Amino acid sequence: MHFDVGALKIQLSGLKEEREREDFWSDTLKAQSVNRRIKALENKIYGFEKLKSRAADAELLIEMCDETGDLSELAFLKNETAEIVKKLAELKIQTLLRGKYDSANAILTLHAGAGGTEAQDWVQMLFRMYMRYIERKGYSSRILDSLEGEEAGIKSITFTAEGENAYGYLKAETGVHRLVRISPFDSNKRRHTSFASLEVMPEIEDENEIVINPDDLKLDTFRSGGAGGQHVNKTDSAVRITHIPTGIIVACQNERSQIQNREQAMKMLRSRLIEKRERERLEHEQSLKGDLKKIEWGSQIRSYVFCPYTLAKDHRTGFESGNIAAVMDGDIEDFITEYLKRA
Repeated sequence: MHFDVGALKIQLSGLKEEREREDFWSDTLKAQSVNRRIKALENKIYGFEKLKSRAADAELLIEMCDETGDLSELAFLKNETAEIVKKLAELKIQTLLRGKYDSANAILTLHAGAGGTEAQDWVQMLFRMYMRYIERKGYSSRILDSLEGEEAGIKSITFTAEGENAYGYLKAETGVHRLVRISPFDSNKRRHTSFASLEVMPEIEDENEIVINPDDLKLDTFRSGGAGGQHVNKTDSAVRITHIPTGIIVACQNERSQIQNREQAMKMLRSRLIEKRERERLEHEQSLKGDLKKIEWGSQIRSYVFCPYTLAKDHRTGFESGNIAAVMDGDIEDFITEYLKRA
């Protein structure tokens, strides 16, 4: 059973040494971040040790059945072996999530491309798909900001995925998603192609992770159209923040007060700036390596075809599924796993 548990233990030891420094607890948010990463590593190591013990028990039972010729446990052993192989594959994928922010919660933003109602309906379909995936993973979610379409669908929506390794998994979904189908909005039943983009950022809790000059910010308030009761619709509780040097704009309207919306918007801005920094670092590393392979940040990553055949295909890995209904119901784990193995 091959599993790089040694690398995990080395990483865990380094984090524990960092936690033992005298000045560690002076920064509460940093302490929480490191403790969260320590817990994630401990869970991976514990999961491996537990699976290793389970495999040893199965191996012993196989030897006993082989010696006695007793086949009564054969069905159980087949199921147990398949389950162990499946769990090991999951653990191996988790070991790939070693990035600094992989264990963090994720902030996702869907934007409709050109195409009006068609593209906005596609955003709504993708939003449902990701919400189903979040449920499958046992994560929780909150809507932070949304803008509905004029006739149907959603122009843009920002929401969270909160749980262990949420960003590590969902970062694989960053890019443009393409839909091909017979439009339900076209009376002539013609085939349409629609596009929507997804941005995925780690949720940054540590304010010291990236320094933001208050003079670089433009703050606008407006009347919220989101959830929260009548109160938010009568006051300018929604917040939009523009980071002038980069042109990055973030907004939050779903909290009950302007202060809460501003705090959440600042958290989103830090995440956007972190994502920008990481993207530029990756692009620089690729240029130094002389690798001609395009870094797939913001480019088309997957097609979802409903007509004339049904197929979901990832253009980065070549992985595909003909069960488009299952994919749209959140069954995208294989797409993510294949990307993480190749990335």
